[in-house]
Amino acid sequence: MGWLERNIIEPGKLPLLLALVSFVLTFLITRGITRLIRAGKGPFRNVSSSSGVHVHHVVPGVILTIAGGFGAVAAGQHGFGSGLAAVIFGIGAGLVLDEFALVLHLADVYWTEAGRKSVEMVVLTASLVGLLLIGFSPLGVNDLSDDQEQNRATVIVNIVVNFVFALIALFKGKTRLAVFGVIVPVIALIGAVRLARPGSYWAKRFYRRRPRARAKSGLRAYRHDRRWLGPRRAFQDWIGGAPDQQPTRSLEHH
Repeated sequence: MGWLERNIIEPGKLPLLLALVSFVLTFLITRGITRLIRAGKGPFRNVSSSSGVHVHHVVPGVILTIAGGFGAVAAGQHGFGSGLAAVIFGIGAGLVLDEFALVLHLADVYWTEAGRKSVEMVVLTASLVGLLLIGFSPLGVNDLSDDQEQNRATVIVNIVVNFVFALIALFKGKTRLAVFGVIVPVIALIGAVRLARPGSYWAKRFYRRRPRARAKSGLRAYRHDRRWLGPRRAFQDWIGGAPDQQPTRSLEHH
């Protein structure tokens, strides 16, 4: 582990790398198994309790995430213990976020249209962790010079400004830009200066008496969704499997 930190990645970031790799692999393996179960192929079957209640993999995922998180706190940033805790945490997080939509809706929406949220959350999480690994710091702190880092006022102003940009982007309904903007500030700035999406808090609050801005916002959102919705769904289907049209069922049965 020490050799990896000295020659491949930034010191102290090996646990983060191990957590990311185990997170992505767990998600891919889990999706592969669930797709086989869905198709009725292979030796895998759903796990049920003695009373017939389907045990979703978010359950062991929560247990592993808690165990890995506390283990990481106890082990620190270096050594075998921290690496093991990071792997356990990554596996647990992969299992939990693979069923993020189920937790969000409190219903078994795994193979429905709403289940796409799980794939989207996994991709978003992996992307953000990847940005942290390659050297980006939240809220633009990585953009500061050594002299600026010594000045607390400069650091605080930099953080506050970038946070405000991300918050405005969020209020404008640009969730992805807001989240990525926390890590890469220029992205939040783009989301903050562009027109808000129709239906967002910003549009309801500030476009109420501006019909031209409201119409332009709706047209831009329509064109954006028409251009990117299809490719985005195709990408999600390729990763996680295409949803079906079956009605939503309760959590007790798969």
